[in-house]
Amino acid sequence: MLLIEDERKTRDSVLEGLRLEGWRVSGAGSAERGWEMLAAASFDLIVLDRMLPDGDGLDLLQRLRQRGQPTPVLVLTARGALDERVQALEGGADDYLTKPFAFAELVARCRALLRRPVLAIGTFLRCEDLNFDLHTRLVSRGGDPIGLTPRECEIMEYLLRYQGQVVTREMLERDVWKQSHRFTSLDNVIDVQMMRLRRKIDGEGRPRLLHTLRGVGYRLGREEEA
Repeated sequence: MLLIEDERKTRDSVLEGLRLEGWRVSGAGSAERGWEMLAAASFDLIVLDRMLPDGDGLDLLQRLRQRGQPTPVLVLTARGALDERVQALEGGADDYLTKPFAFAELVARCRALLRRPVLAIGTFLRCEDLNFDLHTRLVSRGGDPIGLTPRECEIMEYLLRYQGQVVTREMLERDVWKQSHRFTSLDNVIDVQMMRLRRKIDGEGRPRLLHTLRGVGYRLGREEEA
């Protein structure tokens, strides 16, 4: 989890409390520092203060959503007016909490967000210049259409929803192939499908997005993050 909160006393207190709840939590005191941390690592949840010393937290949230990141975001705001809450939700927040808040409520809301499936932002999933239209099931890179089979589309959507994170063969077998209990491994089948998919999305001299982590799984993201 990443907590972006500029008030040091509040940040330290919340960080300590969340860690005692069993979560691994990192903290940032500004929008720019938060953005740097988001670019360097993957997080399952972001708790974002609305008022930051270097800008509105919603601006950072907008940058995150434009990048195609569907990570759940809980916005903390001292502004309790209805229009402010609506603005946060329409700006891409998954939930909000008005300051001052009870720590128990923050924990409950975080748990609720972590139980939700990761959803798409609007009708598209994106990673760099790779785009997936959830309505038409069309995939393109840099504006050029890429023809994928139905199975490749399923894999592509799954990788995009987990972009920046390691996707294991076991995850693909369970969630894409829908095979949770099998005597025969699908590893070879999955490896062949991934090889074909990589040729299609990373071919023709494009910067590599789909990476194989030997003995671990696969990862969709920028080369420098692999």
